[in-house]
Formats: sequence, structure tokens, C-alpha cells
Amino acid sequence: MFSSPLGGGVFRIAQEKGLLSFSIYNIRDFTHDRHRTVDDRPFGGGPGMLLKPEPIFEAFEYIKKTNQPWKGGTPIILLSPQGRLFNQQIARDLAQKSALLLICGHYEGVDERVKEHLATDEISIGDYVLSGGELPALVIADAVTRLIPGVLGSEESIKDESFNEGLLEYPQYTRPASYRGWTVPEILLSGNHQEIDRWRRRKSMERTLKHRQDLPKDAGASPEELEKPADNC
Repeated sequence: MFSSPLGGGVFRIAQEKGLLSFSIYNIRDFTHDRHRTVDDRPFGGGPGMLLKPEPIFEAFEYIKKTNQPWKGGTPIILLSPQGRLFNQQIARDLAQKSALLLICGHYEGVDERVKEHLATDEISIGDYVLSGGELPALVIADAVTRLIPGVLGSEESIKDESFNEGLLEYPQYTRPASYRGWTVPEILLSGNHQEIDRWRRRKSMERTLKHRQDLPKDAGASPEELEKPADNC
């Protein structure tokens, strides 16, 4: 689940530059029976299987022991549909940390004692059900990695992306200026950067109002921006 994604894209770039590293721990390595059992049926009955607490706690204790000095403020994040919904602000906050520890749930979830006595945070990437926390872990790792200074070639590209100001990103075009009769808005060819910035801001607002009406209130939008349509669309 992890080896291929972590070997390409921004993950590869970040590791080659020495800006971060990844360590993957299989909780089966912290079991003590010949079947390497990590799950069991829930007390009280019900469908599915739960991840047992022992291998998760022992994996953490091994990580803490072998990564010296262990940083006490390291977030220990359980990937769970019950967690707070992941967004760009959370990604920015996590990018400020020197280390992250992500616990990937599976099956019906994990024993509640992991949440109560080990995890310091629970995060969900959306209101839907996945087979496990591996893909959410990769999503969070990708969002955080690209925010680390030096990973991307252009720091400006990060500033203009969707959600950074609480808005979706404006429409973008490249050559040719006309393709199959579809032309690029004239304002983008004008060379007037002040007007281009104004047009982009307005288009971001329009797009956000159309697709994500919950976002503009967080973007410091003025009433005029909310009402006035962009020209040269």
C-alpha cells in the first residue's frame, strides 16, 4: 500500500532532498502468537473484527524507544471516520511539526483504548467508508509534504492553490490562446497584472459560491466581491 506511492512524486522529491523520511511499521510484527493475530471479535457481539490494542501499543513503544530522542509533542493521529474532517488548515498545522505518527485502522476499527490512551488526535478525510486507514494516511502525507519549504519548485504555486484563502482556485489557461474556437479570456492576454489579479479573485469567488457556499465566509470576502460577477469570462 505504501511502497509505490512513497517512491514517486512529491514524496520522492522530498526524500531525495533530505527534507523528510518515512518509516512504515507493520503491527503484525508486534504480535506473540504463531498466526500473528492483530484482530478479534468485539465484546458484546456485532459484525466484523476490531484491531486489538496490544500490537498497536507495542508498536508505539518500539517506535518511541528506537527514535531517540522521542519528541513528546509528536501528534499521534488515528485515521478514523469519526475524526475531525481534514482540510488545508490542518495540513498547514501538521506541516509545522517535526514528526507525525499515523495509526491506520482497519476492519471495523480499533479497540477504544487506543483512542483513549494513545492517540492524541483523530482525523477523517471524508464522510465515506474505506477498508482501512492506509489511503487516508497517504492523502494526509501528500498534503503535508508539499507544504514543507523546498519540496516544490515554486513556493508561489502553493499560495495560489485552492483552499489557501478559503476559496477554490480560479480558472487557468495555457497555449494555444484559441483551440477549436474556444478562446482564452482577453484579460489574461492583456499584460495588466493588477486587472488580472482582480479578475482571478473574482472568478475564485464565483467558483466557490457555485460549488462550495460554505467557504467564502472564511475568505474575508467583501459584499461587493460576493455580488459582482467577473468580466471577460
